[in-house]
Amino acid sequence: MRKRNFFNIIMMFSCLSGVCAVPMQNVKFHNEAADTTKITEVLLKVQQEIPTGSAQSRVESFGKQFLNLPYVGGTLESGTGEEALVVDMEEFDCTTYVETMLALAYTLGENRTSWRDFIYNLERLRYRNGSVNGYASRLHYASDWVVDNVHRGNLKEVTDQIGETTHQVKTLDFMTSNRDKYPALKDDATYRKMTDVERGYRSHRYPYIKSTKTGSKEVVNNLRNGDVVLIVTKTPGLDVQHMGIVTFVDGLPHLMHASSAAGKIIVDKNPLSEYLRRNRSALGIRVLRLAD
Repeated sequence: MRKRNFFNIIMMFSCLSGVCAVPMQNVKFHNEAADTTKITEVLLKVQQEIPTGSAQSRVESFGKQFLNLPYVGGTLESGTGEEALVVDMEEFDCTTYVETMLALAYTLGENRTSWRDFIYNLERLRYRNGSVNGYASRLHYASDWVVDNVHRGNLKEVTDQIGETTHQVKTLDFMTSNRDKYPALKDDATYRKMTDVERGYRSHRYPYIKSTKTGSKEVVNNLRNGDVVLIVTKTPGLDVQHMGIVTFVDGLPHLMHASSAAGKIIVDKNPLSEYLRRNRSALGIRVLRLAD
């Protein structure tokens, strides 16, 4: 049984007849009718294709259902100043793509196919302690996202198990150091809350695999279809610059991701190691798996 904290247990038992207790006033759809229909359709489709599939196979299968849909940045910003759970099944950035695929895979792993259950799981993955509570409750930094979701049993970090692992120590303060880039941080109270979040990530230590090592036999043999890859960055104050999902092509891992360069969701034509070699600002990768 998956580990859940008290909040998640209470929320789980409030999901009666497939209706989860996520206040709908906290949900912002791109197109409610289209989004809810798409969620149900894709859950049923993958359920039929891999009825007994592993968590990893579900993540990969869902990821492929959305290939060629457009990349659009900034879809999580409400523009109203009020944080809401954004549900958009038509356009994605790299983070929303990964979160959406994980939430779909988690929902199907619970043998549920309701869009309401998906919304519950999306909120559980995207927000601290699984609940929308203002802008700073969103897990903006990948390291914060990892720590929170691993602690609650949603994800497993397997970077150390892949091989060729080293560690980085970094202070995460990019958002408050670049306050002008984030409209929500114009509000002083929100800014202070983000400062409090960042305070927990001073000299933060985390594992990663250097880009130059990702083509090694050990790493290739230990990666799996459906693994989530976080691309560690050289950018000061920031831990991760991009993320995607592993899918193997001709025996080599490739990155399936929402690509700003391609303008859509793609399986990158280059193997992961070559993709990283061409990305000068990337240091390497961290690897996560959806909990079984």
